[in-house]
Amino acid sequence: LVPEFPSQTHAFFWREMRAMEEAGVSVRLFSTRRPPADACPHVFAEEARARTAYLFPPRWKQVARVLVNRPRRLLSAIRYIFGLEETPLRQRLKLLFLIASAADLLCHAHAANITHVHIHSCANAAHLGALAKILGDLIYSLTLHGNLEVYGTDHGDKMKRAAFVSAVTTPLKRSLQREVGHDQPYPVIWMGVDTSRFSPPAERPARESGVPFEVVTIARLNYTKGHRYFLRAMAELHAEGHDVRYRIAGEGPEREAIESEITDLGLQDRVQLLGPVSEDGVLELLQGADTLALTSIHMGEAAPVAVMEAMACGLPPICSVIGGTPDMITDKVDGFLVPQEDVPAITDALRRLVTDPDLCKAMGTAARTKAEAKFDHRINALSLHKQIRAAQGRTTCNSD
Repeated sequence: LVPEFPSQTHAFFWREMRAMEEAGVSVRLFSTRRPPADACPHVFAEEARARTAYLFPPRWKQVARVLVNRPRRLLSAIRYIFGLEETPLRQRLKLLFLIASAADLLCHAHAANITHVHIHSCANAAHLGALAKILGDLIYSLTLHGNLEVYGTDHGDKMKRAAFVSAVTTPLKRSLQREVGHDQPYPVIWMGVDTSRFSPPAERPARESGVPFEVVTIARLNYTKGHRYFLRAMAELHAEGHDVRYRIAGEGPEREAIESEITDLGLQDRVQLLGPVSEDGVLELLQGADTLALTSIHMGEAAPVAVMEAMACGLPPICSVIGGTPDMITDKVDGFLVPQEDVPAITDALRRLVTDPDLCKAMGTAARTKAEAKFDHRINALSLHKQIRAAQGRTTCNSD
């Protein structure tokens, strides 16, 4: 179950599902509500929408049948909502509508003999899983993809009924241990990329003198993605006489501000804003680039898939120390880790790659080696399936 699936950032979930199916696992797709028609530029979008059952608005006839036949469980579900002490009353009243969606999920599960629902969110979709457990004993598990603060409140209530809660980075696992603290293992399972597809080009010729150094960023145009810090570093290199070109894939509310920054820095002929780019387009961008930049700030990043994809393509990333990036990148070995908002540090990292092609190549080779060993989506999808099977085994033992 993925909220508002499919959209721009959901390629990983599709890859994970397909990897499980390749391994012989039967998978059904659910989502909270249907996203806008243009939300997903990827080639799998149409198939994904066709395969996904949307739980809002719910199928009221089926929902009514479930709730009428389970009055005590319905009362328990209402008590769950009103027992969310960290959630304001107005929000709790809105969450009551999740009960109907949870009942609809139960109907789907019973009809398709589904025994376990994995939810790729710890926001309201996690409440939906808890409610389905209360209403009908449906086993559910969760993945935490970013800082807990981003996913609302009352995490203990969302998680205490879950079979397990996985985290996409070690720092997120530590935050679960610290802030939720239930007696759970919190396995770390990377999101993963298709390293057989995202790979270096067959030939990446050595960059000759006079050929521009190509940088890409693949991220929504949001304030927290920190595009402006890389642009300022790029302007420093430009002032030193280095020919750096920068392409930014993604769309968002900061487009106008970024365009103004580009103009103010005099980089109009060196920076392209590409808008949303398909998965095929992302691969083409990465295979034609020298490095990926992701100079994000504050919180919200966990294990950025764009960084994994870049490393799989043999690019050494320049990335902020944020979320799980220190888990992903060994500084000055397979990429550069820079402090947030530190333009001089970004400038220095970029300068080293621009002026030392041999270093850039060696770091790119190391990045590819790490991606194959750590980020392959098939390995990580099967790790998730192993946790699900173990959870089912524990439930069977408990019921016996």
